Amino acid sequence: MNAYNLFFHRLEDNLPEELVSKVRQKSDEVFSSPSHGDFDRWLEAVEDMPDIRPESVDFSGDFAAANTKIAAEEKEKISRSLKQLHPWRKGPFDIFGVHIDAEWKSSLKWARIKDKISSLSGRKVLDVGSGNGYYGYRMLAGGAELVLGLDPTLLFVAQFLALNKYFDSSRNFVLPLGIDDFPKDSEAFDTVFSMGVLYHRRDALEHLNSLAGHLCKGGEVVLETLIIDSREDVIFAPKGRYAKMRNVWNLASPSVIMRWLENAGLKNVSMIDKTPTTSKEQRKTDWMSFESLDDFLDPQDKTKTIEGHQAPIRAAFTASK
Repeated sequence: MNAYNLFFHRLEDNLPEELVSKVRQKSDEVFSSPSHGDFDRWLEAVEDMPDIRPESVDFSGDFAAANTKIAAEEKEKISRSLKQLHPWRKGPFDIFGVHIDAEWKSSLKWARIKDKISSLSGRKVLDVGSGNGYYGYRMLAGGAELVLGLDPTLLFVAQFLALNKYFDSSRNFVLPLGIDDFPKDSEAFDTVFSMGVLYHRRDALEHLNSLAGHLCKGGEVVLETLIIDSREDVIFAPKGRYAKMRNVWNLASPSVIMRWLENAGLKNVSMIDKTPTTSKEQRKTDWMSFESLDDFLDPQDKTKTIEGHQAPIRAAFTASK
C-alpha cells in the first residue's frame, strides 16, 4: 500500500489535518476488516502483476494509458490478473497494450461535460462514487491538483490499485468509503463531482446538501444523474426495479433537480448536458460479460425499459456555492 501512504502524505499537505486523520482511520478500518470475502483474492491478483515502470502515462485521451514495450509473457500475466477483477464498469484503459474495454465508454460522458464545467486547473476535487478512478485520471489531465475518490465497492478499489500500480499517481486515489463515511461539511474542495449516485439515494436533498457542505466558497458541484425527460415538475419513485436495478429511489425532471440544488444552498444552477444512454456508450464486453443496457430495455421498443418505464436518459448540472 505504498501509494496509499504517499496519497495520505499529499492529503496532509492539502486538506485540514483533522479531516485527513478521520478519513485515514475509516479507510484503515475497511482495509483491515474488508466487507467482501474476495477482497484478499483481488489484492493477490494485484500483487501478482509484474513490477514495470512505464516510459509514459497519458490521461488526456479516451484511454487512460500506461505505455512501454513489454514481453508477451508479461502482457499475458497482466491481462490474467486484470481479468480476475471482472466486471470492469468504467473505462477504457490501456496498460502496456492490454486494452480494458469496460462496460461504459466513460470517455463519452467526459467529452460531453469537460468543457462545460469550471476549469479544474489547480483544484482540489472530491469525486463521490468514483468507481475505479477513471474520471479522476481524466481530471488530472484537466489540471486538477488532487482528486480524492470515494467508493465503498471494494472491487472498484482493487481495480484502482491495479491501475495505479502502473499509473503511480499520488494525486488521484480511490478510498473504500461512501459519502456517509466522510466527515460532514468539510468545505475543503474546489469541485465536488457526483456522477451516477443521486438516483441511488433515498433522500436526494440530503445527498445534495452533503455535496454542498464539502465545497469551499466559490466552489462548484458537478452532478450527473438519470432524469425523467419532462418540462414539467416530475418526481418518479419506481415500484420494484428500474432497468433491472433494485435501488433506484429518485428519478426527477430537470426543473426539480435544479430546484433541489438551489434548496441545498447552491446558485448559478445550470443543466449542461442531456443525453439518452445508448449501446454505443453502455454494453457488455469481454471485460464486463454480465447483462448490460440491451438487456435492460424492451426488445420491441428501445424507448422503454424492460419494466415499461422511460429508457435511461442522463443529464449533467453545475452549481456554485
